[in-house]
Amino acid sequence: MKKEDCFELGIITKAHSFKGEVVLFLDTDVPENYYQLDHIFIEINKQLIPYFIESTKVQKVKNLRLKLDGISTEQEALMLAKKKVYLPIEMLPELKPDQFYFHEIIGYSITNQKNEKVATIIEVIDNNSGNRLLNVSVNHKEALLPFNDNHILKVDKPNKNIQLDIPEGLLELYM
Repeated sequence: MKKEDCFELGIITKAHSFKGEVVLFLDTDVPENYYQLDHIFIEINKQLIPYFIESTKVQKVKNLRLKLDGISTEQEALMLAKKKVYLPIEMLPELKPDQFYFHEIIGYSITNQKNEKVATIIEVIDNNSGNRLLNVSVNHKEALLPFNDNHILKVDKPNKNIQLDIPEGLLELYM
């Protein structure tokens, strides 16, 4: 499985018991969609390694305790701590036409209030604080723009464009 064919589901935060269980933090708005998984891919040495899940227990809304096939000791589980977990993109739930996943908008154009192209999206920075940012390319320089529902004016998926209400003077800081 290639990383570009997957999405990041979360991270293994720690080992849980001497029996080799791990705790998976689900970095998603709807964790319930992933309570019944039968396999995951764990990034080890920049490669995605498949693991089958023997059992799952919900610890907290976003934390799952997993028993993985082939992992039977605390030491083996500790080796997986702090590793990112991925699933194939086709396992993402369908969205409404006006919704999108962050990985989908990489490369989209950003237009301002006057519908003039001003930037291209490089990355979405989501630090789970509610203050999402877009890392964009403006005149071959990187810039950061606020990215929340209050700033999004229009999403045009067919034309790969997002129109933003960009705070006055912000882009000029990067020129």
